[in-house]
Amino acid sequence: MANKKNGQFTPPSGSNAATQPALANQGRPKRQVQPRHPALCVFFTTIGLVFFLLFLLPWQVHHRPGWSFPQSVKHDYRIYTGAVSSLFAAAHHTSDLLVPNDEQKSITPISHPNPISEFRPKMSTEQTFIAIKPDGVQRGLVGSIIARFENRGYKLVAIKLTTPGKAHLEQHYADLKDKPFFAGLVEYMNSGPICAMVWEGRDAVKTGRTLLGATNPLASAPGTIRGDFAIDVGRNVCHGSDSVENAKKEIALWFKEGEVVSWQSAQASWIYEKP
Repeated sequence: MANKKNGQFTPPSGSNAATQPALANQGRPKRQVQPRHPALCVFFTTIGLVFFLLFLLPWQVHHRPGWSFPQSVKHDYRIYTGAVSSLFAAAHHTSDLLVPNDEQKSITPISHPNPISEFRPKMSTEQTFIAIKPDGVQRGLVGSIIARFENRGYKLVAIKLTTPGKAHLEQHYADLKDKPFFAGLVEYMNSGPICAMVWEGRDAVKTGRTLLGATNPLASAPGTIRGDFAIDVGRNVCHGSDSVENAKKEIALWFKEGEVVSWQSAQASWIYEKP
């Protein structure tokens, strides 16, 4: 047995040195670990937030030319909230996957729509056939005429420079074969290359005729293609479909299957307010 003298423990005689430290600690009270005060956690968290707002955000504003401090705060807040929402959504999705095998068979996968395609306007499928006649090609007006349609907002889906031949032109102007000027018209159209095009957009046929102007250039308003680039009716620069039905026939006559390209214009949402 250990002897206690003057508040200290004295190891009994005969005990070895290895047991002495253990016996000496028997009389000492055990140290209790005190829990950290919650106020300290709140304090250091507040300090971190203040440091972030006073130093990190101004630094980000400095590296964003033209940004104000409130704009940077809103921008970063959206990023952080989005990241947190993504984490919660991922955790929720993971928990949904941890279900028994017999219940997995009854789960129907949910298809999420593409947010970009939802707001992408559906383009009108109306198309019109526009041909720049040999006089327009010879005078170098192809680029200017294309610019008129592009600046208006229409989309070019087919174009080619061609010399179709007499038989093709007679078929194109078959509705005018009884007219006295038919032979001269075919000969004139066969005198040089023709730039054949297909333009697509809302009311493409009607608006395309408006862009061209009246058949007689002298009766065309200034600002129209014929009003700006032509004088004589026999050299009126271009041709345009006069109805949707005729546009379909002319496109099928001048272009083979696959030559008319279907594509989505990146400017569509800036041209059309509603699909």
